[in-house]
Amino acid sequence: MDIGIGLPGHAPWTDGRLLVEWARRAEARGFSTLAVNDRLLWSTPEPLITLAAAAGATSRINLLTSVLLAPLRSNHALFAKAVATLDHLAGPNRLRLGLAAGFRQDDYAAGDVDYPTRGAQFTALLDRIETTWRGRTPAELRPATPGGPPLLFGGTSKATLTRIATRGSGWVAGTAAVSDVQEFLPRLHRAWAAHHRTGKPHVTVSAMFALGPNAKVAVSQAIGAYYAFAGQQWIDDGIAAALTTPGQIHATVAAFERSGCDELIFTANDPDPNQVDLLADCLAR
Repeated sequence: MDIGIGLPGHAPWTDGRLLVEWARRAEARGFSTLAVNDRLLWSTPEPLITLAAAAGATSRINLLTSVLLAPLRSNHALFAKAVATLDHLAGPNRLRLGLAAGFRQDDYAAGDVDYPTRGAQFTALLDRIETTWRGRTPAELRPATPGGPPLLFGGTSKATLTRIATRGSGWVAGTAAVSDVQEFLPRLHRAWAAHHRTGKPHVTVSAMFALGPNAKVAVSQAIGAYYAFAGQQWIDDGIAAALTTPGQIHATVAAFERSGCDELIFTANDPDPNQVDLLADCLAR
């Protein structure tokens, strides 16, 4: 199982140059992937711009949106060109797109995008990038990666299963428990087989972490503010699930590997780039 690291985009970062330093250190310490998440009504940095900066500061580490809220990109032609541009800046076969519809209505209201029809808009966006990337509109920029970056889809709905089985290379889960993975994977494999896909879908999951003497404070500050909209129980559960000791890190790696995951992304809650080294040292990287 590959081990990646997620930028602390939801945490109280203040200097974007530190996020670039995260990318440099993540590559130097041998992590498989650098991931970035997405929110409109939060200080989370825009994913494609952030990964463009990371691409320029690195040369090998994979880049992942985990996840990008696809229907908010209502100009589908512009989105296809932005992704193709990022793919060229990164170089072939480094970028993967984790995409989801999301469930925060306030993000859609702020973006002037209709929330109830987000599924249909998601489909229209996928149709457009497929047309563009497969060369049926030769005047437009195609990605450096043949056929375009692989698509991973987030969520557990029937629509998500259909997207994975018909258009995707796999599933990307946000902060998930092993039990969530074990429950979803049989459904995923059935849908994959039903659409006569060969091989198997790639499975990427994420877990929140912070390490060091201030780990619990960092987790409380980051998760408490970010999930305040959902109520105290969600905040408490998120803080309790976050990993703050080497023992928890090791146990989580072992548990997700046994569950059949292909990649585990440790998403940071402390914006200090030293977190990269603390995690790498914990994992003996």
